[in-house]
Amino acid sequence: MIRHFVANILTLMIVGLIGLAIVISSGKRSYFAEGPLEQAICFRVAQGSNLRGVSSALAQQGAISSEQIFRIGGQYTDRAGALRFGSYLIPERASMDEIMDLITRGGASTCGSEIQYRIGVTRIDTLVRELDPATQTFQTMVQFASDEEPPEDYARFAGQADIQYRITVAEGATSWQIWEGLRLAEFLSGDPGEVPREGWLAPDSYAVSRGADRQTILAEMEARQTRILADLWETRADGLPYADMEEALIMASIVEKETGQADERRQVASVFVNRLRIPMRLQTDPTVIYGITLGQGTLGRGLRRSELDAVTPYNTYRIDGLPPTPIANPGRAAIAAALDPDDTPYIYFVADGTGGHTFTTNLADHNRAVARWREIEAEMRARQEQAN
Repeated sequence: MIRHFVANILTLMIVGLIGLAIVISSGKRSYFAEGPLEQAICFRVAQGSNLRGVSSALAQQGAISSEQIFRIGGQYTDRAGALRFGSYLIPERASMDEIMDLITRGGASTCGSEIQYRIGVTRIDTLVRELDPATQTFQTMVQFASDEEPPEDYARFAGQADIQYRITVAEGATSWQIWEGLRLAEFLSGDPGEVPREGWLAPDSYAVSRGADRQTILAEMEARQTRILADLWETRADGLPYADMEEALIMASIVEKETGQADERRQVASVFVNRLRIPMRLQTDPTVIYGITLGQGTLGRGLRRSELDAVTPYNTYRIDGLPPTPIANPGRAAIAAALDPDDTPYIYFVADGTGGHTFTTNLADHNRAVARWREIEAEMRARQEQAN
């Protein structure tokens, strides 16, 4: 009898262990298996959240199939107590393990709201954007210029603990404009120091935190521009008329200010390189304008005859060669164009009315192109007057 009883107990224990193993195996498969989420979502982990509350919210949004397995999996992988607050993009069909990794790894939020501070050539503005998880695109929720009062909604977004900040600098902005933009940014801290060297700040997008130090951001911009210039200098074309990288940067800044058309940069660069080789004066308006404004804002009007005639270090109608410094901060594409220009015979160019330019090899053709541009300008003014 005892032997029979012991055998039954052993049988039950074995069955129980097998059952437990099946349950564990099934739970493990579920934890690592493709999840039920049919469309990506933006999931927010609030400060002070615990795993039970997070698992419940994930289940309600259809991201996980079992709250209990999700919690057990977190405990088994030693991540149950490692939640990081923020907003996270959870892709469709993400497994419970992948979701656990996203919300415990830390680092910057991958979705949610973003305050983008844009420093442009003519204005500074602020946008509040929200990522649409389904389309992976940002939707603008709030927008205002630096000289406007922020809308009421801005304070609500700015007060979010996990709000992301991004500073975007436009190609062709001057160092003073960037320095001034950072100085005016209320979400930054610290004295920006002196205005950095012209041309040596990389126009780019920079993720920052609220309270970030202004001088640290400027140093990162300068370090990034230095790397870009050094990398492209190593692969420059042969025979360029530059004594050093600084002169290449000066040329890149002129190219940046002369055209907004990406496919024209190398042609424009070829014109100025050809002029240096002849030699012929560069004769470019943006350098004259910089000599007047010194990069502190825009001129806001056309150049006067007296300004074109004045002898200044930046008046390339009156001086030979390059001006003494860059006239703006060129982007990577303009630097690449200056260091690898097209091989063309062009020495002139003028606007063609489409946003691009007409390139020519001799003064007679150039004068005809200029005359045509004057006609286009007159037609545009006439249409504008009729519209008003």
